[in-house]
Amino acid sequence: MRLLLVEDDDRVAAALTAVLGRHGFQVKHARSGHEALDALVPDGNEPFRVVLLDLGLPDRDGFEVCSRIRAGSGIPVIMVTARADIRSRIHGLNLGADDYITKPYDMGELLARIHAVSRRGLPATTAGPAEQSGGPLASRGIVIDRERRRVSVHGRDVPLTRKEFDLLALLAQSPGVVYRREQIFSEVWRSGWEGNGRTLEVHIGSLRTKLGLPGLVEAVRGVGYRLIAEQPADGTDAAPTASTEGSADTDAAER
Repeated sequence: MRLLLVEDDDRVAAALTAVLGRHGFQVKHARSGHEALDALVPDGNEPFRVVLLDLGLPDRDGFEVCSRIRAGSGIPVIMVTARADIRSRIHGLNLGADDYITKPYDMGELLARIHAVSRRGLPATTAGPAEQSGGPLASRGIVIDRERRRVSVHGRDVPLTRKEFDLLALLAQSPGVVYRREQIFSEVWRSGWEGNGRTLEVHIGSLRTKLGLPGLVEAVRGVGYRLIAEQPADGTDAAPTASTEGSADTDAAER
């Protein structure tokens, strides 16, 4: 997922870019309002899914930048700023910001908010089976029919439990982006993560086995999981093997 970070402090931007990169985001850094607006002009690359917008910019106020973005685009905007007063919050949201978070913030909360607004920014058609068949999972032969809650791999229906389907559907929203364990539990199980680690590992292992794609869901040490949409170069996913049964244990060892 591409993300535009608008931040005039290079040290803050570098630290945030490093963390976001570890979570699978492709970050472009803009140091001013002018650079931000210029970066949003379509150039043939994958469009940005979220803008993280600081308000204290050197050339113009972040509120003005938000207004300019909203006038020409529906891209979700999260204001990330030290201005904590209620008037600034209300003003920012009235200008069209999708969310507002104040510094200092918890990184896990910021990641959760990025995922939340990026989902709202998806066109409604992305949930349909037709789009999925031509989307990023197409190279794996995977079709996720969210309305009928059915999954197929190369035309073969794969029966999944309710939680397995919800887990796959969540990860498939943003292939390549790392979902934290806490976030997965919050969105799929509607409960906290503490003490439930083995449950998630078992479900991930079961998904890999049932889909016959052991490399589809990758564990990221100490963080969570992400879905790898591209076919591995060595073709290890081409044919399911008995080795997929040990996937959950592998994840446990990585933590």
